[in-house]
Amino acid sequence: MTDWAGRTAVEIAAAVRAKEAAPREVVAGHLARIERLDARIGAFRVVRTEAALAEADEVAARPDLAELPLAGVPVAVKDNIAVRGEATLVGSAATPDTPAGADHVTVARLRAAGAVVVGLTNVPELCVFGTTEGVYGTARNPWDTSRTAGGSSGGSAAAVAAGMVPLALGNDGMGSLRIPAANCGLVTIKPGHGVVPAGIGEGDWFGMSENGPLATTVADLRLMLSVLAAADVAPPEEAPGALRIAVSARSPLAGVGVSAPYAGAARDAAGVLMRAGHQVRRAEPPYPLSLSVTSLAHWTAGTAVDAAGLDSRLLTRRTRVHAAIGRRFVNRVRDGAAREGLRRRLEPFFAEYDVLLTPALARRSPRSGPWHERGWLRNVLANTNYSPMTPPWNLTGWPAMAVPFGTLPSGAPAAVQLVGRPGSEGELLRVAEQLESLRPWHRTAPLED
Repeated sequence: MTDWAGRTAVEIAAAVRAKEAAPREVVAGHLARIERLDARIGAFRVVRTEAALAEADEVAARPDLAELPLAGVPVAVKDNIAVRGEATLVGSAATPDTPAGADHVTVARLRAAGAVVVGLTNVPELCVFGTTEGVYGTARNPWDTSRTAGGSSGGSAAAVAAGMVPLALGNDGMGSLRIPAANCGLVTIKPGHGVVPAGIGEGDWFGMSENGPLATTVADLRLMLSVLAAADVAPPEEAPGALRIAVSARSPLAGVGVSAPYAGAARDAAGVLMRAGHQVRRAEPPYPLSLSVTSLAHWTAGTAVDAAGLDSRLLTRRTRVHAAIGRRFVNRVRDGAAREGLRRRLEPFFAEYDVLLTPALARRSPRSGPWHERGWLRNVLANTNYSPMTPPWNLTGWPAMAVPFGTLPSGAPAAVQLVGRPGSEGELLRVAEQLESLRPWHRTAPLED
């Protein structure tokens, strides 16, 4: 019997379509790996062992098996996205333990494509912070379990990086896909606004949150994104050979520095792309000095909306404070004026350049620990100091990727971020494919079973 755990989604789906592998065999192998490893990693809130095996049998019996793009592929789903028959708890004791009556549209599209949902992954409470821990568990970085996997899609990223699933579904409101992907050595994309159906929480954090895939290869990422978007996400057939790429290692947020390993990763990636024939030059986007305040206002206001109607006594202190601060900003951010102003300010830069290349993070992730029991300010400072690179692109609604590149002194992966103008998802994927081809990365962490 072939061990399919650790194989790519493209390989698994091809084998199942050709009837070289049975969906039950594939899913059972991944469930066994979850059972062996997840006590150390903390990726899953719930594992759907029996339900997943039954769904695998249903996939095997489908008359359209030979056409399914994700035939028999196990996937994990972030615990703020509805999965039929499972409660969506969003990492909180304050949310109702009521099974969802229907799949979220993204989950429905994955299942229609032949994927099998093996479990729901851990998140920080209400998906607020860039570390994943709380009443349902702590998601650790499989490359260094003393460190957090990141957040808020931390459980999803940890599951993929540990080889427990080849693909996972997450979402990104201020970096919640890109931050854990960068920590865990994965490739991800926050699609531009409207490419993938959102429907996250109570209003998508004013339209800033987007659902998206986490994967170990660009081919797997492209495949899952195409399923989620219900459209082939590919670069133009006659894409130009050379793109205009700007590289910036400066933090968008005033007063936050970028450590040498991450700045070095961006510079090294720029050199690789220059040698590949692209026009690469150093250029600084015109970030406004007010960006820190704008980011904080939107971040807290989104939490205030999501927390409304919940019993605040059941929320952790950091979440209560975050929501209380955000209530002051809800009306201010709802009109979208600050976001539109940021788009107008940055549009000339993206008229001059096709792609922006930056570090994905400013420094390695914080040590894993009970961050949900610590004070609000300590959490905000820890998050801001290590992940300042991602919020601008949620505010603009433009596509952005995290791509593994280079290695930290600890041996864990480093990462860069790619950003493009609206509609450039295919172009960003093409650049990521070039980086993957020229500087291949280790797909999963070297965990001992």
